[in-house]
Amino acid sequence: MKKLNEYQTLLKDKTPEEIMIWAECNFSLGKVALSSSLGAEDQVLTDILSKNARGIRIFTLDTGRLFEETYDVIQKTKEKYNLNIEITFPDPNEIKDLVEKDWPNLFYNSVENRKKCCFVRKVKPLQKILKTVDVWITGLRSEQNQTRSKLQVIEWDEQFEIYKINPLANWSNKEVWDYIKEKSVPYNTLHNKNFPSIGCAPCTRAVKPWENIRSGRWWWEESSKKECGLHLKK
Repeated sequence: MKKLNEYQTLLKDKTPEEIMIWAECNFSLGKVALSSSLGAEDQVLTDILSKNARGIRIFTLDTGRLFEETYDVIQKTKEKYNLNIEITFPDPNEIKDLVEKDWPNLFYNSVENRKKCCFVRKVKPLQKILKTVDVWITGLRSEQNQTRSKLQVIEWDEQFEIYKINPLANWSNKEVWDYIKEKSVPYNTLHNKNFPSIGCAPCTRAVKPWENIRSGRWWWEESSKKECGLHLKK
């Protein structure tokens, strides 16, 4: 893709602030959105957005099984930045069918069942909202997991057929937390309890100091399978 190559060259050495401003200025109003899980990286991007690119939308996926601390972050973020955070929910009928057929904790039984749950609670709601935008901004970083090691600042997401921008692709975990502390960015208090990556409550645990930062997600599975279906490459 000629345009993608041009964009990659242009944005390669830009700061997250410059990348966010570029996205807002080069695509139509309302067609650029940050998907936020309310994690540390997404909170950094929300802070940057609030100061530099308030025309970019923010949305989050409420799976129905989030930690209470995650809802607290939504509240604190809205209060601090006075931003509208669009909250997207799964189809209640699909959740009803899923739970009645496979039981509430089906995800522990197999990778297939876990992906089925993620698909209903996360992927389908994401599909719905991404149909309304041209650019999807994420807080992904290349060092988070082996499946993200080749992450670029801007990519073409073949699964959703959309530009995906990862402004923090080359940031370290230390850079993320230095920013949060310096700017007093609201963050999930579970991070203080050794939860570096936070998703649904039943599928997230604290990690040991020597473990990978993604090891607390779906810890009963092999590391090569630890994606929920939101960020896949065909």
